[in-house]
Amino acid sequence: MSLDFNQIVLEASQSLPVVVDFWAPWCGPCRYLTPVIEELAQEQAGLWTLVKVNTDENPEVSKEYHIRGIPAVKMFYRGEVIAEFTGALPKPQIERWLREHLPDERKEALRGLLDTHKDDKEQLIKALENFVEKNPDVGEARIALSGQLVLSNSEKALALLEGLKIEPKWIQEVEHIKDLAAFMNYLPADETKLATLMNEAQNNIKSEKYEETLESLIEMVMLNKEYAEELPRKAIIALFNQWGREHPLTQKYRRRFDMALY
Repeated sequence: MSLDFNQIVLEASQSLPVVVDFWAPWCGPCRYLTPVIEELAQEQAGLWTLVKVNTDENPEVSKEYHIRGIPAVKMFYRGEVIAEFTGALPKPQIERWLREHLPDERKEALRGLLDTHKDDKEQLIKALENFVEKNPDVGEARIALSGQLVLSNSEKALALLEGLKIEPKWIQEVEHIKDLAAFMNYLPADETKLATLMNEAQNNIKSEKYEETLESLIEMVMLNKEYAEELPRKAIIALFNQWGREHPLTQKYRRRFDMALY
């Protein structure tokens, strides 16, 4: 039986996310997915609603949303598709997908906070500290605050990550933070030129002399790529990640760093 997709999905998604399961009676994997996703819909009632769309009975809807294989699951919010997957995933993977993609007003507020204070680090840290205090369960906020603190207070930065369940999309970000903390805490046990450069880099970064920091780190990579378990290389990559591709220092030193590696 065809359905009014506009009403039960697009309009309904203006207030609550709607997860649409595109299926067909002849589809074997669909029969595996059905009880799993229906069980999750019951367990998480109030967070999202489930709508099942028979692709045989609704070919125009299937064509509009480019359904080429089933089961296909799409999450709609405010009339738009915001996440999707294809295939009969096991329950734990669907639960993770839901955690990652379900809209959260607090996360939207966090993104606004990050954007508002992006050019004022001191105010950003204060705002993040206030947000984390009120919302300690929002891992994204703890990671953001940890990243802002790692160069000035690596101990507190690492403490923010303790016991945190890291979603896959944040694994690399967390690794970069840990690499910077390891760099800040490294104590050279010798008096070689590499040790001198390491001390210079650590002192310069504490003074926010980032260009001088990169000069020392790149020289260390050129002298010995494996020094201190590759901390100079990891620190440079972490800094580039923190600043972003468009940052002047990333653009200025990226090529020199690549040449030092190879």
